[in-house]
Formats: sequence, C-alpha cells, structure tokens
Amino acid sequence: MDNMEALVQRALRTVFADDSIVYDKSRFAGGLTNYNYIMEIHGKAYVIRQPGVMTDRMLNRPVEQVNNVIAAGLGVNSVCIYFDQDTGIKISEYVDNAKTFAVLDPCAPECVRSVAALLKTLHASPKPFLNIFNWTEELLKYEQIVREQNGQLFSDYPFLKKQLLAFIATHVASLEMLPCHNDTVPENFLMNTVTGRAYLIDWEYSGMNDPTWDIAAYIGESRLTHDAITALFSDYFGAAGPTAAELIKIKCFVMAQDLLWSVWAVIRHYSGEDYLDYCYNRYNRFRHDLKELSRNPNYPLWEMVKW
Repeated sequence: MDNMEALVQRALRTVFADDSIVYDKSRFAGGLTNYNYIMEIHGKAYVIRQPGVMTDRMLNRPVEQVNNVIAAGLGVNSVCIYFDQDTGIKISEYVDNAKTFAVLDPCAPECVRSVAALLKTLHASPKPFLNIFNWTEELLKYEQIVREQNGQLFSDYPFLKKQLLAFIATHVASLEMLPCHNDTVPENFLMNTVTGRAYLIDWEYSGMNDPTWDIAAYIGESRLTHDAITALFSDYFGAAGPTAAELIKIKCFVMAQDLLWSVWAVIRHYSGEDYLDYCYNRYNRFRHDLKELSRNPNYPLWEMVKW
C-alpha cells in the first residue's frame, strides 16, 4: 500500500469510525484525473476518490470543495460526505442503479436531453463559483510542469498554439462568465437507470467560464454524431439552435480542449502513466481541425470531433 492509499484508508476509518476497514480497491469505477472505487461500508455503497498523480500541482482543491457544495445545492451533483482539500480524497454516496453516459451511449436521446437539462440548471445558478477557469492560464501551468519534468511537446506545438490563439482572437468577440463544470466528459454524467434521474459529478475543474465550453466538451469528448449534436443544440438552445457566434465558440473550444488535454496527457506520461494514445488522438484531432477551420470556418462540427 503506497502513501496515498494509506491516507485513503485512514480517512475511511476516521469517517466511519471503524478501524477494521480495508481499502482494497476491488471495484474500480473509472477515472482519468483520479481513480474512483466503489466500496460497501456498513451496508451502504460509497464512491471513494483516490487523487491521481500530479493533481496537487494541477488542481485547486479548496475551490473545488466550495464549488462542489454549490453544485450539490443545485441538485445536479451526487451527495458528498467527506472532502479533504489538502489531499483531494473524497467520499460520496453511490448513486443506485447508476451507469455513466459513456456506458449508456452519449449519443442516446435520453442522455442528450439530460446533459442539456443539467447544464442549463448549472449555467443558471444564482450562486457564482469562487474562481474563473481560464484555459490559456491552465495551459501555461501545464507547459511549466512539462518543462519541470524535462519533457517535450510536439515539434509543431509552438506554431500551432500561436495559430489557434490568433484564430480564436479573430472569431470570438466576447465571453459570458457563468458557473461551468469544464470537464463534461460522458464518464462524469450518471443516470439512475430505474428512476431516470441524472447527475453531473467530479467538479475539480469547475469555475466561471463561457457556457459553450461545457457544450463543446460534451460534443468533443463524446464524439457526437450529427443527429446527436442537432438534438443537443435543440434541447439546450431551443428550436433555433445556437447563434453563429455561439457555434464558432463551440468549434474554437473543441480545438482548445484538444490542445489543453493533450498537454495534460503529456504530464501524465512523464509521470509514468500510459496516456500516449490519448495524447496522440487529442493532438492529431486538434492539428486536423485547426487546418480545416483555418481554410473554412464553416467546416462541420460533427466532422471535427471524429478521431
């Protein structure tokens, strides 16, 4: 048992006042940034979050804790019973009969409707989040960590990054700052398949941001089809769909996210984890989309998000 696992076991024994609890990691529940495990304790199931490597450098846990509470108050988040802002260890109640949207099919109409409903509730929150999520600042932070690891980025990275920033400066006139999740991967959406109630979990990247970032993330991470994108736009924006300004922001943010998370994956690679395929997929898609959109800003969104 390594040091983090020992800290998790200590937290479990303290929270549940039971020194016989063994953190056995027998039921893995997924995760990229962190590792989540399901444990039954005293007759009830919980999800235990074990923070991943380098998360102490990449995330602001005190801010996450506050935003996590705000999201729970909106009814979109699962119930958290323990949060350690120093270590990032978190214990949440397990959602009964839960399946992630990645398992259910992120393109399915019921999933798309639930995503739109959850995001509309979140973006309309009367309480702002504590922080601003600025993807360019996050990118600079990740680049610095790669340098400290004596790592390398792609040879065309400086040129393509500059080209992307110029494209966004030309095509995005303004941003609207609303509470956003900022990591709307299909694995972070859960549905109780008996009641149909959906949840959005894992708020570590949450912060004030333009709401189209969340829309772009679900589309890009899920690689939605043309029909699923059309349905999501109708459910979220209404029958008219997004404005031209909103649509180009979504396209810009798909590219920005591919760039950002490919550098995130480089950090995980140099930390000893197997993220190279993920990195190559994200970066190559970014490279392709930037080329296509630079030639034609009307390049279809559903074509952009294919691998």
